[in-house]
Amino acid sequence: MDEYGAQDPRGAHAPRRILRGRLTVAVAFGLAAAVTLAVPGVAGAHTPVTLTGTAAPASASPQARWTTETVGPGVQVRTGVLRNTRVTPVWTVTLQAPAVNRLTGAATWAPVGDRAWAGATQEQLSAAGFEPRVERVVWDGYADTPRGTMGWRVRVGSYATQAAAQTASQAVAAAGFRTAVEWTGYDGGQRADRESVHVAVIDPDRFRGTVAGTHGGDVADRETTSSVAVRNGSLLAVNGGFFITADADGVQGTVAGIAAYDGELESMAVGSRAALILADGGRHPRIADLSTTVTARAGSSAYAVQGINRLPGKVRNCGRPGAVPTALPRHDTTCALPDDLVKFTPRFRAALPEGAGTQVVLDARDRVVSAGPRGGTVPAGGSVLQGIGGAADWLTAHSRAGERISVQEDIRDTSGRRVELGAHDSIVSAAPTLVKNGRIAIDAATEGTLDPLDLSFGFAWSNVRQPRTLAGVDAHGRLLLVTVDGRQPGVSEGFTLAEAAAFMRSLGAVQALNLDGGGSSAMVVGGKVVNITSDATGERAVGDTIQVVPAGPRR
Repeated sequence: MDEYGAQDPRGAHAPRRILRGRLTVAVAFGLAAAVTLAVPGVAGAHTPVTLTGTAAPASASPQARWTTETVGPGVQVRTGVLRNTRVTPVWTVTLQAPAVNRLTGAATWAPVGDRAWAGATQEQLSAAGFEPRVERVVWDGYADTPRGTMGWRVRVGSYATQAAAQTASQAVAAAGFRTAVEWTGYDGGQRADRESVHVAVIDPDRFRGTVAGTHGGDVADRETTSSVAVRNGSLLAVNGGFFITADADGVQGTVAGIAAYDGELESMAVGSRAALILADGGRHPRIADLSTTVTARAGSSAYAVQGINRLPGKVRNCGRPGAVPTALPRHDTTCALPDDLVKFTPRFRAALPEGAGTQVVLDARDRVVSAGPRGGTVPAGGSVLQGIGGAADWLTAHSRAGERISVQEDIRDTSGRRVELGAHDSIVSAAPTLVKNGRIAIDAATEGTLDPLDLSFGFAWSNVRQPRTLAGVDAHGRLLLVTVDGRQPGVSEGFTLAEAAAFMRSLGAVQALNLDGGGSSAMVVGGKVVNITSDATGERAVGDTIQVVPAGPRR
């Protein structure tokens, strides 16, 4: 314990000290260097101030008492609640600023606007009998966005209950304004009062089982993290990467980013985005931004494969050449690909997509078995290619029975290093990178989770506290799996991306990324969910998961 009664989540002998408004954590697990965890709202953090110059009051740094559970040799889980007792969040009414979607040109709304809008809105609200306040919102410490002022936020009132705020919101809306009811505890610019955190540490030097990404054998299915864990007899598990949740965006359950299980590539990257590589059964974890190039070859002719195990013509999170409206990564956006060649593997156990285009069925030696309309199922040991647009024409021209159409796959990180998949390797991906080479390096704009030119996109996802699942690797090669609960006012607010990065760095991570979060965030220990998931219906069925399985697992 330290002088504030707080025990470090990584060990009982990791001291803390307060220095100039930052919580400084001497890294445990044999690391000698000290790193700092920025506490939101205290000196050095990004605090919104009003136009009149009234800043948020100073307060003590968060305190926490941690409990430890050893769930197996080399596997520990630490649980704590970061508390800030001097913070009292409230419900409030936030005005929405008119905006334009940068990609589509469609009219939309943003939670912040420019100073001219804020000033004019403040005057209009005052004239209508309300008492507005204007808050300056600043950019978090991203590696690829501007610094300083992001925009200005206009709010009305401070209310003890959501119902009272809803009543006030209706009155403001009736005066002709667009409104949203918000809990100020979710604001990244002020301190959170409570954040419930689970930290799992897996030491590959002591753990004798496997750590692997898995989709339960069917990449077109959704299953809860806990059900997969129970089936595999896992010591511990967390949810994995982004996946399709609606039929309008593709086949539900399929991954929206790069994924590999048991050494087989089962989904392609969307641009270059962060991924957790679990090599040799998790004994050599690392994090890198990965891209994929897949090519179909028939004799001397070649055609680019743009997807694996997804609906032809639709790319969730965009990031593929020729995608419309953007070939860059764009989170939670479904882009169109009018020219699209997609490979389906035996792990795609749903009915194959039907529709316009051509389909070729290949045997285990990549020989053409049949060609024709799209549909049916993937044969055991074989594969299927589906093409639309120009890809359909190419398949038709090269689909003579018995001829070979080979598919070559290439995975590379941003340094150009090729990632070779072995039988015990897996990849789980999401976005963005949080820590790189021992430094906080959040490339949120590059990986498409926010857009500095369009504040209607990604603000809440990146800058507002949310439930999150995080993964990191420390300097000794230990894997860190973390969940923070959120969307629970007064119970646990979650992390912003910047807070997530700072927390991972405080744990000693030299590499870290953000995995899928929100209602997907779940940590399972001994077959039981140990965090409080945010969906009202309970634990969410997800795409892939990360399972920590002891030696000799049940099947």
